[in-house]
Amino acid sequence: MQIVSLTVLATSLLICCSLANGAPSRDKAVSLILNHYAASDEPGIQYTVVSESDTVFTRSVGLSNVASNMALDASHTMAAFSMTKTLTAIAVLQLVEQNKIKLDDKVIAYVKHPYDPDITIRHLLNHTSGIPNPIPLKWVHLAQAHDDFDDQFELDKILNEHPTVDFQPGNRYQYSNIGYWLLGSVIARASEKSYSQYLSEHLFQPLNLSASEVGFKIHDKNNHANGYLKQWSFMGLFGRLLVDAKMLGENESGWRHVKDVYLNGASFGGAIGTARAFAKILQDLLSTNSILLGPAAKQLLYQQQVLSSGTGIDMTLGWHVDELEGIAYYYKEGGGAGFHSEMRIYPQNGLASVIMSNRTSFDSRQILSELDLHFVTTKKSQPHTDK
Repeated sequence: MQIVSLTVLATSLLICCSLANGAPSRDKAVSLILNHYAASDEPGIQYTVVSESDTVFTRSVGLSNVASNMALDASHTMAAFSMTKTLTAIAVLQLVEQNKIKLDDKVIAYVKHPYDPDITIRHLLNHTSGIPNPIPLKWVHLAQAHDDFDDQFELDKILNEHPTVDFQPGNRYQYSNIGYWLLGSVIARASEKSYSQYLSEHLFQPLNLSASEVGFKIHDKNNHANGYLKQWSFMGLFGRLLVDAKMLGENESGWRHVKDVYLNGASFGGAIGTARAFAKILQDLLSTNSILLGPAAKQLLYQQQVLSSGTGIDMTLGWHVDELEGIAYYYKEGGGAGFHSEMRIYPQNGLASVIMSNRTSFDSRQILSELDLHFVTTKKSQPHTDK
């Protein structure tokens, strides 16, 4: 308890100093917070803050591999899980720009499904379709089995197991992984490419992001962080009852290693990459001359959505919406066995942030808010590069 108290006191002092001394003291305060949440012998954290033109702050702490005591660095990839949904939304809006789809097109025109035929692409994007959201903990397969994986077969199986909507489309908000899985099929049908191929060619390559930085496969096993569950946590103790036991590896100094897996539906949570790569995507969205989206499509990405009744929801066509001490931001969180992450854009401050950790029990919302406050309350942030 004494160590924690000293850490909090030291952080408070550094925050006060940062107001007077600017970026150097601010960066020390942020680094101290990161060290507090990921000790040198624990799974780690990647954290990056960018403006339109600069990397404002970036640092990695903790371990990529607990058993071998390998430090986590900025080049290690991690599973992003539901952060992928914003990438899927960007791809859909690109296809809208290309006049290959329309937001109010019926989904049934692109992909067969058992739900209400009036469900539109817009309903899927803003989670108002009424499609159910069963817990997807077992919708994964081992990376070594990926060559034999059949996405359409697995999607059809889930649709058959959960064939009924929970409410009429547009009547209320309800998060749905199945909805975004269907969007992957829409993208494939409209673009005449596989979902992963389309995103590689139209999101990653235009930003000069290589397959070693972001994609839908583990590009280099030696440069991919191990995912972990805390041994003495609910998931660590009872994970074998909730997920396929073959996904769980050995205990490593109090951390249960989660074997490398891919989600069955890439479009709702399959992206794998670094915080730096996701930050580069956000950096493009901050730009007035975005490579990924034209002005009209980018405006749609941030447009607040409404129900059929006209009631607004805290959702856009790809982002959730919230505030940090009165400062509006758009965010997407991602979490699953072994990893947890979140990315945000603060339009008022011209900043974006990404945090990724290779542990399931990681409170990305609270920790990212604590870190981001050091930057979004500053009128002009000075660039910083991790060495």
